[in-house]
Amino acid sequence: MPILHSIIHRIAKASGEQPATLHPAPAEPAVSDSLEDLLAGFNDAYHAKPKAWGHFKLEQDVEETQELRFPRELASYLDGHSDFIAFTRGVAQRIAELLDAHLSISGHLLFVDYQHGDTRYLSLALLHHREGYAIDTEHSVVPSAQLNLTQMSLAARINLSQWRSDSPSRQYLSWTRDRGGKKLAEGFAELLGATEGVDATGETRTLLKAFSDYVEQEDFAEEQSREKTDVLLDYANEQARSGEPMTLEALSELLDEQQPKAFFDHIRNADYGLSPEIPPDKRTLSQFRRFTGRSNGVSISFDSHLLGSSIEYDETQDRLIIKKVPNGLREQLKERQG
Repeated sequence: MPILHSIIHRIAKASGEQPATLHPAPAEPAVSDSLEDLLAGFNDAYHAKPKAWGHFKLEQDVEETQELRFPRELASYLDGHSDFIAFTRGVAQRIAELLDAHLSISGHLLFVDYQHGDTRYLSLALLHHREGYAIDTEHSVVPSAQLNLTQMSLAARINLSQWRSDSPSRQYLSWTRDRGGKKLAEGFAELLGATEGVDATGETRTLLKAFSDYVEQEDFAEEQSREKTDVLLDYANEQARSGEPMTLEALSELLDEQQPKAFFDHIRNADYGLSPEIPPDKRTLSQFRRFTGRSNGVSISFDSHLLGSSIEYDETQDRLIIKKVPNGLREQLKERQG
């Protein structure tokens, strides 16, 4: 991931009523293996965080022009009208003021403009520290402050290539949405001038429902159903690890190489209302699995989310109630009774 520009400012917040103070870096650090490793570690930690996905607000949708300040300054930097250091200092000062209103915490504010493949990104994050230990040259244990990438109060990533393209999507921007700091997250989104363009949790849930309907409609054999479920989850989790959205057309091609448009057409024909690109929600994906069991000549397998809708479990009498019998099984039962 070639780093084009980077800088690390410091925000200090003393205890008590003292305001947060910005200590700007005088210059960009030299690109090094450590800096690249930090960027890779940040990306891994960021992709695992609960996030909102969206885009910058449009001029006709804002009441206060202040909400357009960040994207305008970012565009000015990208167009060469301002330098990276000046751009990041202005943003850092506003973040310091935001923290002052919501958190009594210090940290380093990282900005990185980098290239990944053909795509250019800008990432920013408030990095916190934790106390750790190291071994010095005398082989003694000494205290050592370490960056804590798992604690990430504020972070965002902008797909600059997509934003500046001729037909930008509505989800080129993502930012952390800390469940424990709603006001802070809302203030951060306002500072960025961001608005949500897609509900990652809802869209992922709907996609999984569409997939289960598709498997049931096509009446795949159990082994085929399991294989396709594995393909979907492998693709979704890989996209989640890389911080990229799932695309319906790509997923459809992976699910059936012989009929690459089959699943895509199923979604469109049934009108699930899904976006062409869906940010994968890891929590929802982790809950999507199959219940399986075999005993005394009976083999049962079904997707977990069907429990409570198409399938019910009566714990008092220890029985499963199947409300909708698969087509193939229904025909076999009719033939047997006939």
